[in-house]
Amino acid sequence: MIRVLHPRPRPGWLLVTPGVLLLCAFAVPGALIMAGQGEPAFNRVDTGWQSFAFTLHSPFWDGVNGILNWAGYAGMLAFHVVLAISLVIWQRPKAAIFAATSGISVLALTQLAKAVVGRDRPQGAKVLSDTGSYPSGHVSATTAFLMVLALLIGRGWMVLIAAIGVVAMMISRTYLSAHWLSDVLGGACLAAGIVLLMWWRFRDICIKENDSAGGKTIWAARASQRQRATEQAK
Repeated sequence: MIRVLHPRPRPGWLLVTPGVLLLCAFAVPGALIMAGQGEPAFNRVDTGWQSFAFTLHSPFWDGVNGILNWAGYAGMLAFHVVLAISLVIWQRPKAAIFAATSGISVLALTQLAKAVVGRDRPQGAKVLSDTGSYPSGHVSATTAFLMVLALLIGRGWMVLIAAIGVVAMMISRTYLSAHWLSDVLGGACLAAGIVLLMWWRFRDICIKENDSAGGKTIWAARASQRQRATEQAK
């Protein structure tokens, strides 16, 4: 049975304020990295966390993080496409636009930031990676997808799953030496800020779209509409 995604409304300032603050939390470290030519003020924290991550290595965790390496980028892009198509099939075209626009915006701004900041990745990465370490594309893609789901579903259990998923991906990228700690934090802040601001613009439209189904499954909503039409005809 397909369940209707039914988000909960939020006051506008609860979305705009944290959205802007998260984007600032992303932009400030990026500016410090560029100003410090790869040796920002928080470099000691980055290197300290990287040293700790090396102590966690084992064949088992190598396998787990190999899966997360695929899921965090190519996988998340595929999940985003599946989500958007599913929303269209479930007659939620506006929610599909929100999901697709959020994913594309996060992807584009992440790649732009990588090119502008131009930070080198840590040495000894256990996976192949492109150029540009700040911010983490895997973390930003994961954050965007899971946040879109959490906002659309609007339930506490989905928020918890999203938080666990983002943290797991952040740890994975540093475990694989593909990113510094500040890179994964920056990726999460960038994606979260963008998605919150997107939701601020789309939320009323998406909620109205869901309410038109009466909080039921698609087929149940259609059956209810037919029943009301029959009763009115009598």
